Amino acid sequence: MRIFGTTLTLTALAASPALAASGPFFSLHNTDFVVTLGFLLFIAVLFYFKVPSILGGMLDKRADGIKAELEEARALREEAQSLLASYERKQKEVQEQADRIVAQAKAEAAAAAEQAKVDLKTSIARRLVAAEEQITSAEAAAVRHVRDTAVSVAVAAARDVIATQMTAADGNKLIDDAIADVDAKLH
Repeated sequence: MRIFGTTLTLTALAASPALAASGPFFSLHNTDFVVTLGFLLFIAVLFYFKVPSILGGMLDKRADGIKAELEEARALREEAQSLLASYERKQKEVQEQADRIVAQAKAEAAAAAEQAKVDLKTSIARRLVAAEEQITSAEAAAVRHVRDTAVSVAVAAARDVIATQMTAADGNKLIDDAIADVDAKLH
């Protein structure tokens, strides 16, 4: 600040039009001298009340405020970057989890498809066995029916043959033989 004051004084004296004016410069009748004296007095009052240091303090305070704001902005930026990185990590984790879920769902779907194939093969095998049993049962029923029909036909034919060829004496003899046979089997 001292350099500023000295420079200002030298500039005021060097650039003064008082050097070109007529008459003595250091007289209260010379307006240039009075203006210069008033200016120097004004500058002296400013220095006496420490206005440059107050202005410098205010500027320093403002500079400190700006520095504090810059530091706060820097801290906020770092916090925002860390928050962004955190969100990016979370997004990556969520994406990985989604990929795992999709892969697990695909694996479960493939396993379910395989199980369905196995169940279908088992069901087809069971139905084939059931169909074969039905065929065997139907075959046996058909054979029984044919046998029963054959027996009925044979009995009817035998009755007709016996009725036409048998006499009453032969019938009585057959009845006696059957009674004896039944009596032997029951005792």
